[in-house]
Amino acid sequence: MIYPIVKFGNPVLEKTSEPVTVFDDELKKLIEDMFESMYAAHGVGLAAPQIGIGKRIAVIDVTFKEDPKAKLVLVNPEIIRTEGKHTQSEGCLSIPDFRENVTRPNKVTVRAQDANGKFFEKTGEELLARAFLHETDHLNGKLYISHVSALKRDLMKRKIRKLIKAGEW
Repeated sequence: MIYPIVKFGNPVLEKTSEPVTVFDDELKKLIEDMFESMYAAHGVGLAAPQIGIGKRIAVIDVTFKEDPKAKLVLVNPEIIRTEGKHTQSEGCLSIPDFRENVTRPNKVTVRAQDANGKFFEKTGEELLARAFLHETDHLNGKLYISHVSALKRDLMKRKIRKLIKAGEW
């Protein structure tokens, strides 16, 4: 099932998500649906709050279906190590048509659980590192625009308010 993507302005995007405690078929189905929804929206990462579900679940595929082994499921993820700096244009499915340069660590290690509840650690660099941080931010109620200057953030919010007023958001 493809879920609609929740857009900026929806309160679920600014709340800390609840930890997952039950690893069952319902969770596996939700994860499957999250991948389907992410691909339908042409994304490389999706956090559960982006489909209106306040749970600590994220899916990532930086190859966008090219490498099935690259599909990652992060349940209850925690960033445990970061290294270096990297600035790159970043966007978000919940803030469509907006992009900004964001500086983030270049190398990131995440500790999470898989769909069965088994703990693992994974280190990623560049785009994968950025995806780990971006999706974990979502689970903590933060959006990438919190990493840009107040001026840029205010300009984006003003443009979004205009789009909402015009019924285009």
